[in-house]
Amino acid sequence: MDVFVHETAIVDEGSKVGSYTKIWHFSHIMSGAKIGENCNIGQNVMIAAGVAIGNNVKIQNNVSIYDGVILEDDVFIGPSAVFTNVKNPRSFINRKHEFKLTKVAKGATIGANATIVCGNLIGAYAMIGAGAVITKDVKPYALMVGNPAMQAGWVSEAGIKLELDQNNYAICTETGERYRFENNQIMKQD
Repeated sequence: MDVFVHETAIVDEGSKVGSYTKIWHFSHIMSGAKIGENCNIGQNVMIAAGVAIGNNVKIQNNVSIYDGVILEDDVFIGPSAVFTNVKNPRSFINRKHEFKLTKVAKGATIGANATIVCGNLIGAYAMIGAGAVITKDVKPYALMVGNPAMQAGWVSEAGIKLELDQNNYAICTETGERYRFENNQIMKQD
């Protein structure tokens, strides 16, 4: 298995790391964590037991992925993004039984310094802007910005902002792929 682990990183026994994954300086992968193939785990990243990470995921520096978080394939997590796993934490009350599931679906991007409050679903190919605070579910292809985050449009799978025409169609200016706005959501056309 061709896995690169920097000499300062710690990968606990009992964790699973897929082929061609790279784990960089001062990162810690805890026992029970599962990381897919061809992932890049940046400097100073902590991945807790019980976390599931798909293939081709990039996690930039200074991110902690806590128990209860699932990252599907092709997800990008920007530097210093924050995930929570309890709605009302207190240091003197053990609330591990209250961990909420947070799922980031295929191809989604979480921008630098964004905060993802636990218990929410980030839809496929959604784009969470830098510094945004996610407090509710995010639709696939949605562009979210601000605190609390509000939808500011739609993006293509390539991350390009979509402009709808009068017939509710949009074309990605980078790839030429077509999208349609229907039933209050964007859908890629075949």
